[in-house]
Amino acid sequence: MRAGSPRLLREINDRAAIEALLQRGAMTRSEVEAIIGLSKPATAQLLTRLEQDGAVVRDGLRGGSRGPRAQLWAVNGALAHVVAVDLTPSHADIVVADVTGAILAERQAELPDGGPEVVTAFAEAVRSTVGRAGLVPDQLCSVVVGSPGAVNPADGHLGFAPHLPGWEGFDMPGRLRELLEAPVTVENDVNLVALEEMVAGRATDVGDFVLIWLSEGIGAAVVINRRLLRGATGGAGEIDWMRVPDLADADTGIDRRGIRLGELLGSPTIVKLARAHGLSARNAWSAVRKARSSGADGLPFLTDLAKRIATGVAGVVSVVDPQLVLLAGETGQAGGDQLCDLVATELHELVVPRTPVAPTLVTGNPVRAGALHSALALARQKVFGLTAATAEPFRGSPGASLSGLVR
Repeated sequence: MRAGSPRLLREINDRAAIEALLQRGAMTRSEVEAIIGLSKPATAQLLTRLEQDGAVVRDGLRGGSRGPRAQLWAVNGALAHVVAVDLTPSHADIVVADVTGAILAERQAELPDGGPEVVTAFAEAVRSTVGRAGLVPDQLCSVVVGSPGAVNPADGHLGFAPHLPGWEGFDMPGRLRELLEAPVTVENDVNLVALEEMVAGRATDVGDFVLIWLSEGIGAAVVINRRLLRGATGGAGEIDWMRVPDLADADTGIDRRGIRLGELLGSPTIVKLARAHGLSARNAWSAVRKARSSGADGLPFLTDLAKRIATGVAGVVSVVDPQLVLLAGETGQAGGDQLCDLVATELHELVVPRTPVAPTLVTGNPVRAGALHSALALARQKVFGLTAATAEPFRGSPGASLSGLVR
């Protein structure tokens, strides 16, 4: 065995133990031994070495038992801290966590309605939330912000997001790094939803898929070979601006020659379509839920909606030929399997690939959850040298890495 190999093997075993503890939580020595495949003495030496280095700590006893066999070991969460944010035009949903993923503080902060003060207000909200966790921003290992639109890799400017006033015309990641004095990554919000589906949702074993976000805004994420496709300017998946015809049977006054997809599938337009079918609702997802609960009476509206969605998805599916199309966002979630089946039927009338369509599995706030997974991946890469399941996301600055999110 060549020189240096014992040290390399120790590093590999150390990382394997840390990764197992991060994935499974606190474990006894025998449990670590079983997972990484070392002998009892070697595992004991490994845990002692990691404890001396500060990487792991003793974390109580298993089931109230006593003795070394019951001793629990856990990753030292205090080694690094991260922040994840879901940024919208009206608020910022912020969470602070340690490197194990344990939540230390969270807050939903209201933001000004555009203007230059919105960026300062955002930074102050992040600092305040970090303070609630007993930290200051320069103690943060990584901050990941999920934002509508996309950051141009050439200049860091946010594009495709006119509904996010006050955030345009400057290097967004760079400005936030200056204000927070911490490493900041800005990622498209729908890309983060796709990441979360890869980590904890329906796409855990899917190589190629397209995720369609249907809510107040419309967007898409394209994943090829488990890598996000971002495009030359960061605008891959910005289907909101694509002009498509309205194939719905009900006439709601839309120009049949074409309309912006974001308008065609926006909540006000879908509400109008529902009204044309005799359904009254406040927003798109309420209309979809009402239609589903109406049985056969709601089917014509859902079919018309499926035609609109399929028209917007068809071009992407024809080019990419993905294994799966996922419907996300409030409208997609409200439609469930029924809307997905209708979209698949309409889609297969328009394109050659027989791509299945399914709803996403992740609930709650998938943008913030995806941002947190990204932030943790960056921190664990820096602190432990792990090639994490979620690799480095796009930073949105010149020369930034364009590596994929999931390997």
